[in-house]
Amino acid sequence: MSHSTNSKRAVVLLSGGLDSATVLAIAREQGFACYALSMDYGQRHRSELHAAGKVAQSLGVQRHQIMPIALDAFGGSALTDRSIQVPEAGGAGIPVTYVPARNTIFLALALGWAEVLGARDIFVGVNAVDYSGYPDCRPEFISAFEKLANLGTKAGVEGEGFRIQAPLIELTKAEIIRRGIELGVDYALTTSCYQSDADGAACGRCDSCRLRAQGFHEAGITDPTRYR
Repeated sequence: MSHSTNSKRAVVLLSGGLDSATVLAIAREQGFACYALSMDYGQRHRSELHAAGKVAQSLGVQRHQIMPIALDAFGGSALTDRSIQVPEAGGAGIPVTYVPARNTIFLALALGWAEVLGARDIFVGVNAVDYSGYPDCRPEFISAFEKLANLGTKAGVEGEGFRIQAPLIELTKAEIIRRGIELGVDYALTTSCYQSDADGAACGRCDSCRLRAQGFHEAGITDPTRYR
C-alpha cells in the first residue's frame, strides 16, 4: 500500500505477539501510514523483538523503531526478573507476569513519538476479554490515558486531539485470529510465549501459550506456533 507523505500517520505498539500484529494490520487497512514501536525493556522473552521485526517487514511499515528501556532495573515481574518463575497455570488475581505500569510507560513513549511525527492515532493491542487480569488492559485505562494524552501535550492543548485506538479490546482471542487471517497476518511470524527460547520456540505451558492455543482451536484455524 503506498502512502503519500501527507497521508495520515499512526504509531502502532508492536510487541511481536499475535494481538499487536493484528492491530498493525487493522491500522494499515484503515489507511494509516504506520510507524511501529517495539520496546526492548529487559523482558526475558526477547525473541519477541525478532518477531516484531519480521511482522513489521511483512505488513509494510514506514519505520520500525526499537526503544531500549530498562524496566528490568526495577524488576517486580516474572517477565523482567529471572528470580520470579513464569507461572504455568492461571491463578486468581493479578498474575506475577504483570509488569508494573508497563502499558502506561509504553503508551507515554508512543505518545512522544506520535507528537514528533504529527500522528494523531496510537494503536495498541490490549484486550479485556481473553486477557490475564492486567489492570492496564481495561477500557477505563485506555480512555483515561487518552484524556491524559490530550491534557499533557502541545498537540493536545492546541486542539489536535490524540486518539488511543484499541480495536481488539472487546474481542475474544478467536475473533482476533479470524480478523487477522482476513487481513493477511502471518501468525507463524509472531511469538506469544513468556519464556520462548532464543529461536522463538514456545514452551506451550505458560498462560500466554495456553490462551493462544485455545484461540486457534476456537477459531478453527491450524496453530502455526513452533513449540520446543
